[in-house]
Amino acid sequence: MIAALLVFAVGYTLSALMITVGYHRGLAHSAVELHPALRKFIVVTGNWVTGLDPKAWSVMHRRHHTHSDTPEDPHSPLNVGLTGILFEQLRSYKRVIRGLMVEDPEYVQYTDGLDFELSWLNRHRLWWLPYVVHVLTGVVVGALVDPWIGLAWSLGILSHPLQGGMVNALGHSIGGRNFDTDDASTNNLVAALLIAGEGYQNNHHAFPDSAKFSYRRWEIDWGFGFCLLFEGLGLLRVNYDALIPDANRLSGGLDLVGPTAR
Repeated sequence: MIAALLVFAVGYTLSALMITVGYHRGLAHSAVELHPALRKFIVVTGNWVTGLDPKAWSVMHRRHHTHSDTPEDPHSPLNVGLTGILFEQLRSYKRVIRGLMVEDPEYVQYTDGLDFELSWLNRHRLWWLPYVVHVLTGVVVGALVDPWIGLAWSLGILSHPLQGGMVNALGHSIGGRNFDTDDASTNNLVAALLIAGEGYQNNHHAFPDSAKFSYRRWEIDWGFGFCLLFEGLGLLRVNYDALIPDANRLSGGLDLVGPTAR
């Protein structure tokens, strides 16, 4: 059972880091400058790892910032409730894919800096293939090694829909606020601890181009910790000029509104 838990943790962390470091802080916001080799690796393999297209995910996320918690937000609990987030984010993602495929200006306008195509999988309508591969990998590992280890791999690597659903739901409904942003974003500690700091949505919406999502000393953003690790390995460069300031350097944080998202 310990081995299964470790395998789950590996798959879960791999999926989370591909999204939070590669897609989110890297491609969507340029909060970190990815080394060209790492950027290409993320663009080519990201869809296989997470089941989600890096370009479509980044476009949907940028739309979320532009229309945060308004009727046009692609995934706000204010529109669909906490229980409706999972299906709403899927519907919005599919709309983005279709929009980009036909070069709809409503979606193309959010592609600045995303100088690569939709993944080969989506261009050939094989979006389902990564899910089949991960499930079959789990089945094979389960048959050859241990059923629990096989199940743990499949659940861990395919965990992003639940990760994203938790962030989108809890991070815009339950938790405190450090900044007076023009949306309903909150800082949800549970979502942040489980999902690489992503639950600090209020901090992130106040400073969207910051690679660090935490603000208070007790707010832990282990996703940023990995950014620093990867920077030390020469895989990326953190944009330190855009980092959210420490709380002890500001007074009246609730009166501060950070720069707006692009």
